[in-house]
Amino acid sequence: MKKRLPLIAALAASLAAAGCTTTDPQSLAQNDPFEPSNRAIFNFSIAVDKAVAQPAARFYRAAVPEPARQGVHNALENLNAPVVLVNDVLQGEGEKAVNTFGRFMVNSTVGLAGLIDVATEFGIPGHANDFGITLGKGGVHEGSYLVLPFIGPKPPRDLLGNTVDIAFDPLTYITWNNSTLYMMVRGGLTVLDKREATLETVDSIERTSIDFYAATRSLYRQNRNAQIRGEAANEDLPNF
Repeated sequence: MKKRLPLIAALAASLAAAGCTTTDPQSLAQNDPFEPSNRAIFNFSIAVDKAVAQPAARFYRAAVPEPARQGVHNALENLNAPVVLVNDVLQGEGEKAVNTFGRFMVNSTVGLAGLIDVATEFGIPGHANDFGITLGKGGVHEGSYLVLPFIGPKPPRDLLGNTVDIAFDPLTYITWNNSTLYMMVRGGLTVLDKREATLETVDSIERTSIDFYAATRSLYRQNRNAQIRGEAANEDLPNF
């Protein structure tokens, strides 16, 4: 928690400034032509978050010890490693691809199916990657800003990216008697893990920004552009 406080303060300051910045109406319309419907969906998602996701995340934090939560986070990251690896290769990032493969092999074996991040202790760094970033690096524009119910910001480029990433995931093609249950558990744990990690960040953004929707939109774009440029990006951000 303490290590997140400087990050939260920096985010709050930048987003407060973003909320105060005046924008040319025509430019804003070009960037967010569906703003009225996007705002309605955003407000609906916030209401659902406050009624369901946020209380569940707070209960998860209170009921599950931090080492166990970290183990869940590590395992979820490890399950996503094949998707990261494919995108590393598509982007021509040889060193990152080697690191991703190495992390997956080490953590899947020595790290007990990814529960323990042994690879980091061995000096093999991890990183996030997805097909939306691959498209962005290839010069594909994000398209009109969209907010989807329960999913959050998903411009066409990133929506397509998410769809392709599902195809890249080997577990998509594995079926067994409880495959549906597995997908539900994995999805539920992913939501809990992400929401628990962003509790303070979301509270700070909402409290300090004049326009919560505009601040979230600005932060989403800044973060995605940083990832596409290969710069350090903040992974502790809300999906909505």
